[in-house]
Amino acid sequence: MTVPARTDRARAWQSVGARVLTSREAAVAIVLVLLILVATVQRPGFLFGDDGIRDLLLTPAILVLLAVAQAVVLITRNIDLSVASTLGLSAWLAGTIASSLPGVPLPLVALAAVGMGALLGTVNAVLIALVGAPALVVTLGTLYAFRGINVMWADGKTISASDMPADFRSFGVGSIFGLPTLSVIALAIVVVVAWYMGYRQSGRELYAIGSDPSAAVLLGLPSRRLVFLAFVASGAIAGLAGFLYAARYGAVDSQAGSGLELSSVAAAVLGGVAIFGGSGTVWGAAIGAVLLITINRTLPLLGVPQFWQQAVVGALIIGAIILDRLLSLQRARKLSAIRENNND
Repeated sequence: MTVPARTDRARAWQSVGARVLTSREAAVAIVLVLLILVATVQRPGFLFGDDGIRDLLLTPAILVLLAVAQAVVLITRNIDLSVASTLGLSAWLAGTIASSLPGVPLPLVALAAVGMGALLGTVNAVLIALVGAPALVVTLGTLYAFRGINVMWADGKTISASDMPADFRSFGVGSIFGLPTLSVIALAIVVVVAWYMGYRQSGRELYAIGSDPSAAVLLGLPSRRLVFLAFVASGAIAGLAGFLYAARYGAVDSQAGSGLELSSVAAAVLGGVAIFGGSGTVWGAAIGAVLLITINRTLPLLGVPQFWQQAVVGALIIGAIILDRLLSLQRARKLSAIRENNND
């Protein structure tokens, strides 16, 4: 009786190990570790310098949040190109409140930034989920609209670090149990969203919507409501990223976060979130964000020219999209074979 029990446990562990080793998240994590090792061998200070590990954890924190926001929307077979503009407006609001009202508690400043992000996400949600306009077109438009509002609001001014209260600046560079505060917050958001997407029924239904929107409607899933909430959540997370951006860098202007919209898409895709929707994880998107930032930090250390740095990132994104498509076709063939066997 003991031997079969041990055999069953061994098989269970082997099955778990096989799933881990074949997952996209594990593959991206392995590439990340290898990249860090290569950079450390070339430049030991990259990891073992005074702030090596701290920078490795802190620098990707904001992009991790944007990648998570993007992943939630991509999984529903949509896209949010306005996340960076949402970050910018939220960062300007947080900086304005902190500099104008230095006595306001930081949680209230953060709440205001999250509220701003949720409001902007609601604009996208109404146009996409209720009106039915294409997400690519809507969020491309709001990318410029939100940024234009930011430019008008800032009116050419910059909120500098000297304008910020001391507690706001110290928060951006502070630590919790020896870990950067911003990294801990980003990790907490990843854990919460990953739990929701993986274990709540409505979270699983987001995958169903992305896999086959027509089938989701036939099954009676509340597709419009869930897509609506996905865009609101994306905006709220981007708003939090805006608050952290203002705290991290101290100085905020109308171009805060500019260009990060494409980086958020790239990070999510690199982490295994399918651009066609229906698959991928928040964990993968977060790891993809860390990998993307690490690539941008390590390639200059290895003497790679800037042009080739961009080419490497572009090649990785194209490779990830091709891999997603191949895996999708493989799954479709397997399902077709199973149906044929059942019919026989």
